[in-house]
Amino acid sequence: MFNNINVSGWNWAGGADFSLSPPSLVGIPRGTRLLLPSPNGSRLSLAGGAVPVFTGCLRNAEAVAAAVRAVAGDGAVGVVPAGELWGDGSLRPAVEDLLGAGAILDALDLPLSPEARVARDAFRSAAGDLAALIRGSISGRELIDRGFEEDVEFAVVCNVSTAAPLLRGGAYQAFE
Repeated sequence: MFNNINVSGWNWAGGADFSLSPPSLVGIPRGTRLLLPSPNGSRLSLAGGAVPVFTGCLRNAEAVAAAVRAVAGDGAVGVVPAGELWGDGSLRPAVEDLLGAGAILDALDLPLSPEARVARDAFRSAAGDLAALIRGSISGRELIDRGFEEDVEFAVVCNVSTAAPLLRGGAYQAFE
């Protein structure tokens, strides 16, 4: 386990104060610079290059969709359900990421490719049973088995956050 350290004004999430556990971040002070160890998320975020990159999930799907529309207008938008990485580094699709992407696509209300329609329609068909589906998924069962049931319950709530994190200068910041 890493200890919380501060490097050039950044807090490293890995100790007792902050972690990848979403409930640990609820009370984080505004303006805190936090480094989270998420290899797949970081890799995908930085792959956007000069293209504006937002990060979203079920909790902030509508806020992210509104921010994306403000930036892209009626232009093309890419939505990537990131997934997880297996221990060997290969991709592990994650149903919660597919459903989160579908929620954002549903809120965007733009013409969709067939692939995007599948994600949106998966969200629409699962909307009444999101919590049970995610609890029963590989990721959900893994977190629950490791004692992080609160994380799963936190993640399955839709549109409770108005945050639309935008990648700027290698860090996510609130879109304004």
